[in-house]
Amino acid sequence: MGCSDPEGIADAISDDLTPVDLKAAYEGGHVKEVLDQLDQELIGLRPVKTRIREIAALLVVERARKQVGLATTAPSLHMSFTGRPGTGKTTVAERMSKILHRLGYVRKGHVVTATRDDLVGQYIGHTAPKTREMLKKAMGGVLFIDEAYYLYRPENERDYGAEAIEILLQVMEANREDLVVIFAGYKDRMDVFYQSNPGLSSRVANHIDFPDYTVPELLAIAKLILAKENYRLSEEATVVFAEYIQRRMLLPFFANARSIRNAIDRARMRQANRLFNAMAAGLTKRDLITIEAEDITASRVFAGELEGLDPSAPLTDEPGARDRAGL
Repeated sequence: MGCSDPEGIADAISDDLTPVDLKAAYEGGHVKEVLDQLDQELIGLRPVKTRIREIAALLVVERARKQVGLATTAPSLHMSFTGRPGTGKTTVAERMSKILHRLGYVRKGHVVTATRDDLVGQYIGHTAPKTREMLKKAMGGVLFIDEAYYLYRPENERDYGAEAIEILLQVMEANREDLVVIFAGYKDRMDVFYQSNPGLSSRVANHIDFPDYTVPELLAIAKLILAKENYRLSEEATVVFAEYIQRRMLLPFFANARSIRNAIDRARMRQANRLFNAMAAGLTKRDLITIEAEDITASRVFAGELEGLDPSAPLTDEPGARDRAGL
């Protein structure tokens, strides 16, 4: 039966001065630790961090409402992360899962990453068990579907991606209190994906766009990665690496922080080779941790070429092909 006087009930609740301690709800779930860690570990991404804090605030308030006996409905927390590779989407998904777990919205707080190959079968009767198995693994946490637009291939009438999407829709709605699904990929392709799947779009309440990093932000990311591995850039190497970033951003398949990580790995190899070839007496601990300018300028990027790529290996548009190529 419907309520005959909903405004009267609302008025009665509004006169209830039961104290509410939002700070206790916030600190009790240790959410601040996760948000602070997000700030420390991720350079830039201010709009992303702001949106995550807004979602965290909603969850804290919902928790406080439940504690004082107010009717609550589990908010729709399924998300869309759009942006180019290397912009922190997977890391943010992991932090989001921790927040959800600490506030009691999911049981485990783990992240299961999936692609089309994990969800879609190649013959009749194969897709449903594959999709349900991945959902079972993710239950109690977050299912992160990378390059999600590959699930939908309308040009192929024998493709089973639509079946996987239908199963996802059913489980997303039925288990919204114990599973969050995050769809991720390039923004333009994800826009087309949602336009082609209105039922899916209506169930994804939080759309978060991850911007590309700037040169100063990428340099800061490089220094953070190096510091964690007990390396540092010399003063001259710092200047040269900033130039490297500018040049690399202009080349194909630039992948933000992922490209920076690859560049650092190659610089470390060049540094090790330089020290090994010199075999000089009197090496110091400082020598072992310092990346010099010559370890950067030896990169083929300064000649306008890509590194770490087999020129004989063709690049395709298949899911994950660019990641497998180290791009």
